[in-house]
Amino acid sequence: MLDDSLFEDPARLTGIDTGGLLRAAALSGAQVRSAVETAAEAELGGLADVRPRALVLVAQPGVGPAACDMLAALLGPSCPVPVVRADSVPSWVGPLDVVFAHADDAGDSVLAESLERATRHGATMVLTAPPEGPVAASVAGRAKLLPPKMPVPPGLSLAHVFTAGLCVVRELGLVRVDTETLADELDQQSALSPPDQETSTNPAKSLALRLADRQPLLWGLDAVSTAVAGHAAFAFGCHAGVSCDAAGYAQAVSRHALYRAAASTGTEADLFADPEEDSSSRLRICLISTRYGDEAGMQERMAVAALPGADVLAPEDSASEDPVVRSMLLATRFDLAAVYVGLAAGTMGGPDRSARPAHSSRW
Repeated sequence: MLDDSLFEDPARLTGIDTGGLLRAAALSGAQVRSAVETAAEAELGGLADVRPRALVLVAQPGVGPAACDMLAALLGPSCPVPVVRADSVPSWVGPLDVVFAHADDAGDSVLAESLERATRHGATMVLTAPPEGPVAASVAGRAKLLPPKMPVPPGLSLAHVFTAGLCVVRELGLVRVDTETLADELDQQSALSPPDQETSTNPAKSLALRLADRQPLLWGLDAVSTAVAGHAAFAFGCHAGVSCDAAGYAQAVSRHALYRAAASTGTEADLFADPEEDSSSRLRICLISTRYGDEAGMQERMAVAALPGADVLAPEDSASEDPVVRSMLLATRFDLAAVYVGLAAGTMGGPDRSARPAHSSRW
């Protein structure tokens, strides 16, 4: 059961968060800068002369799949290089291909074997993984290794993995991005969401309250937003023990029974429904939108007209128009919100109601 009183008691929040997860979740901007620095040390600039036959994005369970999905969606169908998403390196990968791979599990023998085969076949390899273990050893001396350097749990390392991938595609000339602006915007997002910020002006706490004790339906209005929804579902499962439905809006519409239930949420009939008898009254529909501009606004209005009870989750109006920045802003907000819910609901050790530290800090 969620103890929402914790949200207005920063001293208790800080005392419960013995693992420092809120602080770790606020380090996304720092992770971006660290990843950029690591990429420079690994001399990724050499990729500028590479014209790959295919770009292969490989990720094992954790934050990797969402990071790779976000990268693939940002590149989009107009990308001049075929982009392939995989759980391990395909057997056909050869010297004309570039592989970006991520692993949280340094001992993943299946991934290590596929990475070793790819480098043996001459593929250009960039790997984000712990610097020690079979995965890193499988490509030692034959790949550019970008290990995480910020002290955050693997479940909160999306910014590192995503930025490492961004550096790869930027050097390949497939995307233009200002990583310093990205880091600055993420710092501003975190500055709005510390424990001592009131819920009314704290976007992460507000989102946490909206989704806690509900059945969240996280529906992306475009490919990038759907990838962010996938990460949000991972974050809430990882930190808050909340099961979320993540899908693209078109796919959501095709699931007729669930979509009808979502469409009735927020209507007069739903307002008087008994939550003990009508599970649809517990649905919380979140339309995720990372795009900016008139077309995106029209799409949002059409979706809201069909789903009157839906929330539209988008970056603040003052945020950058860059879809790279906007996608990471929302992903970071979901990370922070998931940690807040986990602390208040007791899924990360449980609230210690007797703990009342004498002081608190913003982070």
